[in-house]
Amino acid sequence: MTLPHWTGPLLQVNFTELLEVSDPVLIAVVGILLMFSLLSFTIIFSKLGGFRRARRANTRFLKAFRKSARLDAMAAAVEQFRAAPLVTVFDFGYSELSRQLSTRSKLTNLVALERSLQMGISEEITRLERNMNWLATTAAVCPFIGLFGTVLGIIEAFNGLGTAGATSLRAVGPGIAKALYATAFGLGAAIPAAIAYNYFNNGIKEMGQRLEDFSLEFLNVAERNTEG
Repeated sequence: MTLPHWTGPLLQVNFTELLEVSDPVLIAVVGILLMFSLLSFTIIFSKLGGFRRARRANTRFLKAFRKSARLDAMAAAVEQFRAAPLVTVFDFGYSELSRQLSTRSKLTNLVALERSLQMGISEEITRLERNMNWLATTAAVCPFIGLFGTVLGIIEAFNGLGTAGATSLRAVGPGIAKALYATAFGLGAAIPAAIAYNYFNNGIKEMGQRLEDFSLEFLNVAERNTEG
C-alpha cells in the first residue's frame, strides 16, 4: 500500500485503501461525520433557496400592499404572495381586524391587533429558524467527534508499534496519518456549518426586523381604513 502523497497543492487521498485498512472505530467516526456533513449541506442549500424566494416574494407583496387602497382588497389577492413571510403577519393582523369589525364595525382593541401581529411574526421567525439547531450542533460537535477518532487511531497505532517491537517512525506513521483523517473530516463538516449558521442567523435577524416594520405599517393602514 502507498501512503497519500502530495502532488502540487492538493493532497491525493485514496479513500478505498483508507476503508480497507482502517479499524472499524475510525470508519464509524468518518461515517458519522459524513452523515453530519450531508445533512448540513442539504439544510444549507434548502435555506439558501428559501431565503432567496422569501426576499423576492416580500418585495412583490410589499409593493402590492402599498398600492392597495383597502385591506380587504389586499386580502383577496394575498394567495399569489404566499411565499412571502410578510403574508403570515398580514393574515394574523387581518383576521383579528376582521373579528373586531364584524362586531362593532370599527377597530376597538388596538392592543389585541398588535398582539396578533406579534404572533404572526413569532410564527414566521420560528419557521425560518427551523433546522438551525442542526447547523449549530454540527459546527460545535463535529471537530470533537473527529478528534475522538484521531485520538483512538493514534492509540491504536502506538499499540501496534509496541506489539511489533519496532521503534521507527516509518512503522507508526501510516496509522497516525490515517487517524488524522478523522480530524480533517470533522473540520470539513464543522466549518461550512458554522459559516452557514452565522449567515442565516443574520438573515433571520434582518427578516425579523422587516416583519416588525411591516406590522407597524399594517397598524397605520388599519387605523386609516377604520377611521370614523
